[in-house]
Amino acid sequence: MDFPGNTKTSAANLVVGGVLAKCWRSRAAGSSHAPVHAMPNSSGDVPMIAKTERNKQADVVLAFWELAGAARWFTHNDAFDANFRQHFSEQHFAAARGEYAQWMARAEDALALLILLDQFPRNAFRGSAHAYATDGLALRYAKQALASGFDQQVSAQLRLFFYLPFEHAEHADEQARAVQLITALGDAQTTHWALEHQRIIERFGRFPHRNAVLGRETTAEEQQFLDEGGFAG
Repeated sequence: MDFPGNTKTSAANLVVGGVLAKCWRSRAAGSSHAPVHAMPNSSGDVPMIAKTERNKQADVVLAFWELAGAARWFTHNDAFDANFRQHFSEQHFAAARGEYAQWMARAEDALALLILLDQFPRNAFRGSAHAYATDGLALRYAKQALASGFDQQVSAQLRLFFYLPFEHAEHADEQARAVQLITALGDAQTTHWALEHQRIIERFGRFPHRNAVLGRETTAEEQQFLDEGGFAG
């Protein structure tokens, strides 16, 4: 999926002017235009804000991601990765600095935030340590989103992206939750991969394919797993 032109502005204008306008119309049918207030949780993670208009930056992220579709989400495509990196790097780093915490006020904004923190780096920084650098923040936001019931406010296809931060965590408890959440979606393929991730964490306590870029020593058992074609991201 390529945008015409070479600037972020041309890409954003295309999405906002065309695809995004369609997204707004379809989403507006069941939404209220009244201000949305986000109350801080006990840790003060989400500041109170009043939203009187749609978050256009978040909508651009979602429009881009929806237009890409499943054919691009889970396959390695250098052109798509480069396009994603070119147009959304600035937003990713802003999210990583915590500048978009207010996006947790609304389900679709929260989903866009998770895409920037969990999916974007896996495409844009594939094969580097930065691919996993914002996993912890994405997981924290995902937990907040589920506590707010945001996953139930988006389509079933997009709901998966509220759950993937759990699947990407190197912790058994988070893997168990990922399997529970993803199995409930009723898709055999995504359930298969959730179970595969869980099995790897149960066996190794981490994902061996990340070792090299994270500077971790790979054990003999892990190397054998990788050599035999074990999951490599």
